[in-house]
Amino acid sequence: MTRRPTSRRSSTRRLVPEITYRPVRDADQELNYRIYASTRADEMARVEWSDAEKEAFLRFQYNAQKTYYDEQFPDAAFDLILLGGEPVGRLYVDRRPDEIRLVDVALLPERRGQGIGGRILRSILTEGEEKGLLVRIHVERDNPAMRLYLRLGFEKIEEQGVYHLMEWTPASAALKEEDP
Repeated sequence: MTRRPTSRRSSTRRLVPEITYRPVRDADQELNYRIYASTRADEMARVEWSDAEKEAFLRFQYNAQKTYYDEQFPDAAFDLILLGGEPVGRLYVDRRPDEIRLVDVALLPERRGQGIGGRILRSILTEGEEKGLLVRIHVERDNPAMRLYLRLGFEKIEEQGVYHLMEWTPASAALKEEDP
């Protein structure tokens, strides 16, 4: 009986957890608050307030932001970002007839810098390309994600206080502009 050689090479392919989304529920408000508060941590570290004062301020700001988003973007999708089924952030997108508006995208601190944001943004840019739509977002000037937006092809088109309105134009739209 002849023995066939077996391969002992193991696969070194890294499995990338799937990113999925689900609508924010009332029961998610505490998690959503934590995500929001984490985006303000550097700012809060610079103020000489007690922890209780910081908490009260952040809760007030979170509630004001939620009210503003609900009023200004009534048709937006307000979703939690799930990585392998576990919540890791939030993504709010307002899909309009003439653009895709990224209202808010934020990840928990322990999930930042792992390529998750880039994967999410590239999928939205793919949607914009397929539909021939601009993608726009307001980004704070000192937001560390600014580098990612620029790397993905967003351009600063307008300054609005501490924010830059940034825009990504699909290649299909650029080609239409060039046609006589």
